[in-house]
Amino acid sequence: MKSSRTIWLIADDYGLSPGVSLAIRKLADAGRLSGTGCMTVFDDWTESARLLKALRQPSAIGIHLTLTDFPAISTGRRMPGLKRLIADIARKTLEEEAIARELDAQADRFIAEMGAPPAFADGHQHVHFLPPVRRWLVRRFGTLNAEERPWLRGAPALAGAPPGLAPKIAFIRGLATGFDRWSREEGFPVRGPLAGFYDWRSTGRFGAAMSRLVPKLADGAVVMCHPGHVDELLRARDPLTGAREEEFSFLSADAFLALLDRTGLELAREARP
Repeated sequence: MKSSRTIWLIADDYGLSPGVSLAIRKLADAGRLSGTGCMTVFDDWTESARLLKALRQPSAIGIHLTLTDFPAISTGRRMPGLKRLIADIARKTLEEEAIARELDAQADRFIAEMGAPPAFADGHQHVHFLPPVRRWLVRRFGTLNAEERPWLRGAPALAGAPPGLAPKIAFIRGLATGFDRWSREEGFPVRGPLAGFYDWRSTGRFGAAMSRLVPKLADGAVVMCHPGHVDELLRARDPLTGAREEEFSFLSADAFLALLDRTGLELAREARP
């Protein structure tokens, strides 16, 4: 008999566009996801949140903190790319209080629509690992009781990742240095290791990547995914388009359930908020 393991399959980018949000809701309602992380920076967040609250299946609804590439709520200006953000933080040319104001605005929008703190917190391009964001997490959520406090997505692992992505994962592991230990010391549950990396710029890779990854996942691993339906807003907002349709198709298929069964895996379930 295969030993049973539980993983968290989390769809990033809910709220990025109506097509992305629709695809994620379809998968969640079909029981193919553990939850989704929400981007609240766009004007259509209110409608996306209303539809998300109608999910029938238990789902962990978290916040996908966003500090790169898109217009900031707090200033209306486009946020920098990841490398520029890291450099600005290192040079202290970006005030930590400005980062906190933007993250507060995103969290306020989440709570206003969902009626509760997020079940978990992570970051677009893994920005939750950055020191100013770590300190903001403590300030914003550190006083909540254990039942309300979000869990945090932990550092990535190399196991099961395509060899060509090792440098990218090593870079992210560098950003996450000490993060898991810090989270526990600050009283935050941390879940991981993080997995789900593959070369999304090339078509036809997701199914093979999942088939290679799933047998190697540790119990409790968090697997990020990015399913979606391509629409005009997505094309205008983000370069990741074709791979989203491939991810949706694979996760919708019977072959995905067969893969979980064959490897003794179950998807974690949590109905929050």
